[in-house]
Amino acid sequence: MSLGGGGGGQQQLQELSQQLQALEEEKEALEAQIEEFEAEKLEIDEAIEALDAIESGSTVQVPLGGGAYVRAEVQDMDEIVVNLGADYAAEQTEEEAAETLDNKKDHVDEQIEDVKEEIAELESEMSQLEQQAQQMQQQMMQQQMQQAQQQEDQE
Repeated sequence: MSLGGGGGGQQQLQELSQQLQALEEEKEALEAQIEEFEAEKLEIDEAIEALDAIESGSTVQVPLGGGAYVRAEVQDMDEIVVNLGADYAAEQTEEEAAETLDNKKDHVDEQIEDVKEEIAELESEMSQLEQQAQQMQQQMMQQQMQQAQQQEDQE
């Protein structure tokens, strides 16, 4: 009878281990998401700095894609095209563009905080599962010790 219980305990431990592994993978995916958000935030910061530094008549290097750039002269800083999201862009003044970028940055910060909260919840759940696994291991060891003692007593 106890052999079946021990096997069941092993199965439960294996299930807990699988759950912990799944949670760890989910946590890693969320951490990767935070890295992406941080990169996006850095790009926004660079755009805001560029808006402050560039003036009409400035020479800049414009990315063409694939790591290629071309030098260009900024003719007019009064009209800036800003990506609004969902494949929409709008022509804005420098001040409006800076405000839009600041709002985007705030939104990214909120997303980062949301993901950090999800990670904290996962870590809490992982901690509970680890404690549960430790308790099960201790119970199994106690049962094995009791069985060994009973066998010694019977001999």
